[in-house]
Amino acid sequence: MEQIELFTIESPCRGVCENSTKGFCKGCLRSRDERFHWFSLSNEARHQVLDLCQQRRMRLLKARQERLEADSAKALPYGMEDELAADLFELTND
Repeated sequence: MEQIELFTIESPCRGVCENSTKGFCKGCLRSRDERFHWFSLSNEARHQVLDLCQQRRMRLLKARQERLEADSAKALPYGMEDELAADLFELTND
């Protein structure tokens, strides 16, 4: 049995309203069409849009984390690598 929605789903707008280079709002991550047609969408369609926004957010966070990890690997001085840095600080039990 499908649950009936008692309340309409409010717009996820955060008031940023600026497009990214990919065409999504930087505040809510909705596309232009999703923003313009929000009030004519059914609650089921609004849920789908919110799911898409959540997926976009997860992809953005993952890409940001990968960039940070790549930048931190470049930040080691004098061409040191992670394995070498770990060896320098490894404790010995002698």
